[in-house]
Amino acid sequence: MCQLLGMNANTPTDVMFSFTGLATRADEHKDGFGIGFFEDKGVRLFVDHHSARQSPVAELVKTYPIRSKQVIAHIRKATQGVVALENTHPFQRELWGRYWVFAHNGDLKNFEPRLHGAFKPVGCTDSERAFCWLMQELAKSHASVPDVAELTHTLAELMPQLHRHGTFNMLLSNGQALWAHGSTKLHWLVRQHPFRRAALRDENLQVDFASVTTPQDRVAVIATEPLTSDEDWQAFAPGELRVFVDGAPR
Repeated sequence: MCQLLGMNANTPTDVMFSFTGLATRADEHKDGFGIGFFEDKGVRLFVDHHSARQSPVAELVKTYPIRSKQVIAHIRKATQGVVALENTHPFQRELWGRYWVFAHNGDLKNFEPRLHGAFKPVGCTDSERAFCWLMQELAKSHASVPDVAELTHTLAELMPQLHRHGTFNMLLSNGQALWAHGSTKLHWLVRQHPFRRAALRDENLQVDFASVTTPQDRVAVIATEPLTSDEDWQAFAPGELRVFVDGAPR
């Protein structure tokens, strides 16, 4: 299975500590990687079908000064679709004049929805088909731009239709909020004042968050498996959907 990483914060925040922990797992998940992060309404998206351990794009990302309120990253272990750039997560689409970014971990069986012209997959993964279907159904459900609460309600109605086809762990953001759905393995935590030191599980690296934050900062981190060994990660229940706004679950 692939590995997901999401971050939602109330102020632009450095994600490289968590991304380093994710990239360390690329020895097993070597079929591509990607990271998308919002800057106001714009999105910077870096993807490569090579492993995050070997990709020059990954090296660029590690030196890029990423500070964002919304981040989605993914390392791929292919189950459907060949190893190719067009099959590499995260995927991006436009809806209601905003960019949407999506990444998926899982395997959907016999999922072949009817898709109209506005949302069609470029690659051949179940993940991109699911994303296009979600965008299509959201567009059909709302005549105008809905607020976060309305979007969450609609997504909660759509998730079971995907979940019944197999494993559907996903991250989705439009720059205003981060939605996360757990089917099998997904974990989350919130970092807030008083901040303390944390150490990665898979890499000899630790950060004293108290030295790089203010008391007003708040950051939610979502990952397939806990990234750190000394923080209180909480597991999603099977079929659970959560939305994170300004670094906290709603």
